Amino acid sequence: MSDIGSEEYEEDTGPYLGEYEGERNEKEERHGFGKAILPNGDKYEGNYQDGKRHGQGVYRFKNRARYIGEYASGRKHGQGAFIYPDGSKYEGSWKDDQRHGYGVYNYINGDRYEGEWRNHLRHGKGSYIYAESSSRYIGMWQNGKREGAGQLIHDNHKYIGTYKNDIPVGGGKYVFEVGCEQHGEYVAQQPKVASHRKQMP
Repeated sequence: MSDIGSEEYEEDTGPYLGEYEGERNEKEERHGFGKAILPNGDKYEGNYQDGKRHGQGVYRFKNRARYIGEYASGRKHGQGAFIYPDGSKYEGSWKDDQRHGYGVYNYINGDRYEGEWRNHLRHGKGSYIYAESSSRYIGMWQNGKREGAGQLIHDNHKYIGTYKNDIPVGGGKYVFEVGCEQHGEYVAQQPKVASHRKQMP
């Protein structure tokens, strides 16, 4: 699976706030609707509260990435879509600038994840479609990896079992389209270490 484009882009939060056109409060802070061109070349158009991005807004990065969605106290928070320069896209829930909650990520290679997130990683229940093979994993995730009960579905068969650290472990079964099943158990094996002993003359 691909995580191309999953890196986050920092929004400009430096002491110099750049050019601004819009509403202000009695303290002359940005407050209400406004447009800003930031010192690093990024642009923001949307709502502010007490000097911070708050509410609905659009943030355009100079590298052509953009975020369209909700803010709270200057951070992406609530519902929003992040479009990356490579064309990949995340649309869903955010918390404190992190993908968190339910969301859909369409990857640049055509893969697609739909499900739960925590702290920017796939975490909880979700499904992942592999574009190249059209196979689909449905099950549990932990810190970006398949973990716990899950099933990997192919065109004419599927595997149902348990995953640990992204690989099948323990008991499981293959269910084939023709109606038969194959039960078994996955056992982790240690890689063999090549011997470098010198032969006696």
